[in-house]
Amino acid sequence: MSQARVPAWVTVALLPAINVLLAFLVSALLFIYIDISPIDAAKVMWQGAFGYAEGIGYTLYYTTGFIFTGLAVAVAFHAGLFNIGGEGQAYIGGLGVGLVCLTLGEFAPWYIVFPVAIVVGGVFGAAWAFIPAYLQAKRGSHIVITTIMFNFIAASLMAYLLVEVLKPENTMATESRVFAVGSWLPKMHEFFALFGYEMSASPLNLSFFFALVCCVFVWLFIWHTRWGYEIRSVGSNPSAATYAGIKYVRIVCLTMLVSGMLAGFFALNVLQGELHQIKLNFVEGFGFTGIAVALMGRNHPIGVLLASLLFGFLYQGGAELSFEYGVDRNIVVVLQGLVILFCGALEHMLRPSIENTYLKLFAKTNEEAA
Repeated sequence: MSQARVPAWVTVALLPAINVLLAFLVSALLFIYIDISPIDAAKVMWQGAFGYAEGIGYTLYYTTGFIFTGLAVAVAFHAGLFNIGGEGQAYIGGLGVGLVCLTLGEFAPWYIVFPVAIVVGGVFGAAWAFIPAYLQAKRGSHIVITTIMFNFIAASLMAYLLVEVLKPENTMATESRVFAVGSWLPKMHEFFALFGYEMSASPLNLSFFFALVCCVFVWLFIWHTRWGYEIRSVGSNPSAATYAGIKYVRIVCLTMLVSGMLAGFFALNVLQGELHQIKLNFVEGFGFTGIAVALMGRNHPIGVLLASLLFGFLYQGGAELSFEYGVDRNIVVVLQGLVILFCGALEHMLRPSIENTYLKLFAKTNEEAA
């Protein structure tokens, strides 16, 4: 079987779609086991995620967070780096965004605070990713080990700051004071109300548009710049890339800086857009889920966007399912795990059969037409 004869859409689009379908079929068995009709459960989840305006807002709100962390992982993958430190990078990026909102937000409106928060949050996230990158490139420390260790360091650092430095007096809650109202990122329904359009209230905010801009940025950066070419070259064959004159240390550091920057943007959606204060554990596992998003999306911005929408559907639909049937919210974690299992660990299980089937059905027809 020649891989060159199989169109890209077969492995990039068709194969993930079949894997997701298999994950949902196995999930149906789980619902049958807990005495819930799979069809009814699917209807409730779909209705909760896309059936009404507020549900769509929540789905896109979760999608926004997954886009940032998914892109962060995808960029690193292109250089052959397994960055599982998105959780910590998003956490430290949130510190930068929070400090901007706590200081500049007292004097400036959101449209001035937002660009500064983008820069500072990105810089903080990139700085947190730089140390593991340097250790990988110069000292040979494996990026997986160092990034996961830095997740714990970030959590400990944030816990210390929220308890000893940022926590207001006369409170026991591990959170900062609330940002000035003028620094809050407008919700989508508030934004469209300025133009006379009414929308149901939801946490969805303007950072969703910025997430789409980041998708375009990553596409241009990876596939239409010299840096992107060098990143993909290092990811394909580090030895050959070095022999061709590409500086490995520079590319590893550059890739991780961009990856950490994208993870740092996560806080724009959650902190400036919704919580309006720095809280303990505000990342809530989105950094780790970003790994699954990148894998499902084949490390391409369009794929990451679609995979983020799928996981947003699972989050919001799972919440509606929990409310409707009273099932444990962890059932959503099980659904996510099944999607990750079939789209990650078992990704190649069906690939030979699907490609062989395509070649038998269409390759001969294409040859005759030629």
